[in-house]
This record gives sequence, structure tokens and C-alpha cells, in this order.
Amino acid sequence: MQTRIFLLILTLFFSSNFLVAQSKTGKTYKISRYDYIYLPLGKISFADSIVSFKMGTPAPQLIYRDQSQCLHEPNYVSYKTPNFLSLGCSGTLVVHFSDNGFMNLEGNDIYVFEVGSEKEAANIEISENGIDWIKAGSISGGKSIIDLDDYYIPTDVIYYYLKITDLRGYCKSKSAGADIDAIGAINSVLKIDINADVLFDVAKYNLKKSSKETLDSLAKTILQVDKATIVIEGHTDSDGNDQYNYNLSRKRCQVVANKLKLMFGSSANYDYEIRPKGESKPRVPNDSPKNKQMNRRVEITVLPPKDYYESLPNN
Repeated sequence: MQTRIFLLILTLFFSSNFLVAQSKTGKTYKISRYDYIYLPLGKISFADSIVSFKMGTPAPQLIYRDQSQCLHEPNYVSYKTPNFLSLGCSGTLVVHFSDNGFMNLEGNDIYVFEVGSEKEAANIEISENGIDWIKAGSISGGKSIIDLDDYYIPTDVIYYYLKITDLRGYCKSKSAGADIDAIGAINSVLKIDINADVLFDVAKYNLKKSSKETLDSLAKTILQVDKATIVIEGHTDSDGNDQYNYNLSRKRCQVVANKLKLMFGSSANYDYEIRPKGESKPRVPNDSPKNKQMNRRVEITVLPPKDYYESLPNN
């Protein structure tokens, strides 16, 4: 009997430690009395800065106009505590995700923490550059989740800007317009681009000794997330034939993956994918030494972990 109890305690101990270890980055946020939303990359998933804010008319009372209240993690307590930004009727807010971006990946992609006693409607648009905008959905009647698939958003583009435009649902309250506490990317990603010449000599795939500082900085960025999928893409210029360039980019991807595995250690909760592209996706025409250097690059994207997607319904 004592042995069985001991084994049960031991099992619970290791199970609880495992759960804690797997949930350092991913975080669950309360959105109503009974509902929660899980963001697999946790606190880095939120909008970081205001690009512009055009207050609508009628405008909310002064206490509901603090723009900083719609940034970073949600902190809504009650309607009496103005920990949110009211847009005013037809007001428009543009925010920037500076330490992360978001993509159209499997499942829902964005959650807008629209709070208060009334659930006001608003249109949502997204942009790569803050200039060219794409309709991405709407929030209304308590529906604050955006699935970018609904608007056929490309699945290979990272977006960094989001625009919310109030749809004049409630214009007579003290906090007129949509009340925004936070804007979170469910499918949040980190993207790091490195000039290949910093890591490798031309036509080589062994890491330079001088690449250590760059790799240390890369590792520090990735370590913001304790569990993820790391996608490594290799790109070359057009010198040499297609097969040669593909093989070179494949070897470079593998070398970077091996180096990161060594730096993070065997206990790190990262999966790795290598995607050699060779010369197939140039940023600019390969018509000058400067342009060729721009095309020689390693792109690293940090995605939510695979087991997050495996946990989604219908998987």
C-alpha cells in the first residue's frame, strides 16, 4: 500500500513539473466569467504601440481616452475602472506589433479584447507595412475572434499592423464606441532575417568564427519563447545552377539548426524544420553585387509549438 501511494505521489510530482515546464510561455487569459482564450506565445503576442488614433464622434469621456490602455496584456477589471481605450463612434485605431507578427495559420488567428457592458461592433483590417490594408473580419455581439481563413488571407505572409474601426453600434454611453483592452495574436510568430554573408563565406556552409555574436543575439531572441517550432529557410543568389544553390541552402539550413540545438541543449522544447529555397525566392533582381548580397540570407521564423495545433478541434 505504501509503495502504491509513493508511486502515485511520484507520478503527480513529475506530471505537475511537466505541465509547469510546458506552460511558461503559453498563457491563458480570462475573457468573461466562464470563458478563456489561450495564446501559445503568451505575453509577447500583444500589440506594442499606437500608430494612429482618430477618435470618433460622439467621443467618450476623457477618462476612457488613454491610448496606452489598449496595448500589451489585458488588464480589464470592471467598467468603472478605465483600463481600456474607447474609440468613440466611427473611431479608428491602428496598432503595431513590434516584437512579433501574426500569420494566417491553423485555427483562429487574432483575439480582440473588447470589453464593457456592451459588445460593440468593429471592422478589422491588417497590413504588412502599415500602408496597404486588407479586410480581415469584424467583431460584433461578443464575437472577438478573427480567423483569417474567413477572408482568404495568404498563409505565407507575416503581418505587423492591425486597424480597428468602430461601426457605430452604441454612441450614447460614457465610453462611446468599441472599448479595447488589448489585441492579441493567437498565431503569433517571431521572424529574424540574417544576411548569409554574416554567417558564411561565399559558396561555403561552415559557420564563420565571427558569426558568434550574431548567433548569440539570435538565440536570445528565440529564448523569449520556451517552446516552439523553429523554421529555418536558406536563400542564395543566382550564381551557379539551380541544384547547386538548392544544395548549398539546404546545408546552410542544417548547419544553423545543428548550431541552435547545440546552443539550447538537449532539454530545450523546440522542433526544427529546414526549408532550403536556393535561388527560387529572391528579394530583388540578381543584377548587381549589392542585390545578390541581399538575396543571400537565412530567415528564421519561430512558430507556436506543434502540440498546440495537435490540440485544436478536428485534429
